[in-house]
Amino acid sequence: MNYVNRRILLAKRPSGMPEDDCWKNDEINVTDIKNNQILIEVQYLSIDPYMRGRMNDGLSYATPAKINEPMTGETAGIVVESKSNLFKVGDRLCIHKGWQTYIVANDTDPTITKITNSDIPLSVYLGTLGMPGRTAYFGLNYVGKPKPGDNLVVSAASGAVGSVVGQLAKIHGCRVIGIAGGHDKCTYVRDVLNFNDCIDYKQGDLNSSLKKVCPDGVDIYFENVGGDVTRAIAPMLNKGARVPVCGFISQYNKKDMLAAETPFDVLKSLPAKPYHRFFVVHEWLNKFGLATSKLEKLVLDGELKYKETITDGIENAPQALRDVLTGRNFGKQIIKI
Repeated sequence: MNYVNRRILLAKRPSGMPEDDCWKNDEINVTDIKNNQILIEVQYLSIDPYMRGRMNDGLSYATPAKINEPMTGETAGIVVESKSNLFKVGDRLCIHKGWQTYIVANDTDPTITKITNSDIPLSVYLGTLGMPGRTAYFGLNYVGKPKPGDNLVVSAASGAVGSVVGQLAKIHGCRVIGIAGGHDKCTYVRDVLNFNDCIDYKQGDLNSSLKKVCPDGVDIYFENVGGDVTRAIAPMLNKGARVPVCGFISQYNKKDMLAAETPFDVLKSLPAKPYHRFFVVHEWLNKFGLATSKLEKLVLDGELKYKETITDGIENAPQALRDVLTGRNFGKQIIKI
């Protein structure tokens, strides 16, 4: 066998928005695999906000991406060669091995997820049925702990995580308000995802808009953005409110992240601090299968909708990441190889 693996390597760590010179293109030949290994032809590459943090070399909940190695990321693909008893040629799976077009993996790699449902497009397993969907599921259910009648606000509501959070909260019987940027995104959140309302943070006074649509305050705020959005919502949090902190994308390109204002700075300044904590999806690693199966059923039943922005070509991954960081993408950002 002889496959040409195109890779995008991390060339240097960025200061602010990552520009093209932070990466370099690379090609290597794959000519053989060992016993108990598989070769995966990548079909789709996931682009996610957390990638910006992995480009930094500093204290974090996860190991930084390494210089001169493929940029961090999850992919979905098809097994094209196998010397494994666990996988056969044609199997569909996801694996977390970075920005490259072919992946040699040990068949026991813990980041492999085998996809057995053929009724759902493979790309969806990088979004609603992948890490973002599971993040929404666990953050909402295990940190937010929704109850019928709760008023929930979710920022980045049209995104891969926020869109799932809101739809699941509606199923729980919550009143759900989204915050998104732009008329089209807000219309999608209201009319397609069926949130009770959606505020365009780019238009008008966010504080007054929130007070208008949340006259009874906020019981759960699912945090994805930080900054102005957090400052507007914080005074509206009711007694007993819960704030799952998934991320704060508005601060990810600060040159000094240690000096950046975080949601924790805002929330701890309140007279009555709400329950809040940062979480990562791998806290519930042993329940991934359970979450995915529940989300799969909701998708197949038409109760959980999704939207993807699919961009052709691995060479466009750097720009796609910038689009995610600036909110230019719509729904889940995917690169099609």
